[in-house]
Amino acid sequence: MLEELENENIRTELIQLAGENIRGCTACMQCIENKDRRCVFDDDIVNDCIEKMAVADGIILGSPVYFSDVTAEMKALIDRVGFVSMANDGLFKRKGGTAVVAQRRNGATHSLNTLCYFLLSQDVIVSGRQTVGVGRDIGDVYQDDESVGEARNAGTNLAWLLKALDKMRDDHSPSL
Repeated sequence: MLEELENENIRTELIQLAGENIRGCTACMQCIENKDRRCVFDDDIVNDCIEKMAVADGIILGSPVYFSDVTAEMKALIDRVGFVSMANDGLFKRKGGTAVVAQRRNGATHSLNTLCYFLLSQDVIVSGRQTVGVGRDIGDVYQDDESVGEARNAGTNLAWLLKALDKMRDDHSPSL
């Protein structure tokens, strides 16, 4: 996906959650009280992610499937990021986005639902194709030609969507 976006002159940045200690949301409501576009907990990478996602035109969420859902780190991230976004009038509204998961046996649909529902709940415009890669070990998904083709197609679709949204902003087209 990232290669296709870069081929369309869209700058990308990959943020890895693997190995990070990300605490879950405690529903402390401080982000609602403070309205400073930050989570009150500042001892992990979540606030950096919020800042980067808020200025980005598009968001791709990806996760390996662990026990039929996204990783604990991804779930903690989307819970906290989503709370902060909603507390600050929707930081991700009208951005483009998509999701990708890597699975070994099962859980891909549920994991994609988790990621896509998060995007939709944040008023992100989701491009039409989400991708599932199949593999067990790191790098195995690159051996799955169908998954690689799907990822390329998803990247192309997201590039098209981001350019269309950018053109609408430039044209000052009315918001719907």
